[in-house]
Amino acid sequence: MQILEFPEAEVPSELRAQVWALQEQAWPSCGSDPGLSHDPALRPYSMLLVDGGRVLAALDVLGKELVHAGATYRARGLSTVVTDRAYQGRGHGRQLVAAARRRIEAGGADLGLFTCDRPLQGFYESAGWQPLPGTVLIGGTAEDPFPSDRPGFDKVAMAAFCSDRARAARESFRHTRIALYPGSIDRLW
Repeated sequence: MQILEFPEAEVPSELRAQVWALQEQAWPSCGSDPGLSHDPALRPYSMLLVDGGRVLAALDVLGKELVHAGATYRARGLSTVVTDRAYQGRGHGRQLVAAARRRIEAGGADLGLFTCDRPLQGFYESAGWQPLPGTVLIGGTAEDPFPSDRPGFDKVAMAAFCSDRARAARESFRHTRIALYPGSIDRLW
């Protein structure tokens, strides 16, 4: 098994087709692969856990600068995390999510930050991510916000504090609302 990384726009077509099939397993759209799933302004890159040419798990990492509590941080976050149903429960997703956290830390981000469904909190914690109690990420845009605490949307904010500056400000990220504003394509990562 190996983890392959590509800018999203450069994922080889045979691997992209498998990633799309996994995403359709998890979130059926009944549509065709759009080729690119994320706003290029978020510098998306894909990480794939591959065994013998077969994609077992995949995720995308998105990034942008965000301003919080008067400081600007280089933030990266996980999106479209998926494991092939036939291979779930074997630790493949956890392996990939942990590798993504290490990659975010090594890549110069101050902060890893994303939301997940509440039942998945323990999974992400087991891969080294920390929950942010009472924190709400506000996605979308300033003109059309998309908060993670909207009714019927049971999300938990997760984080990895990568830089000394972010670690020193850790408490400011708890029990707060964070204006992530990734745009209208990736409304919330």
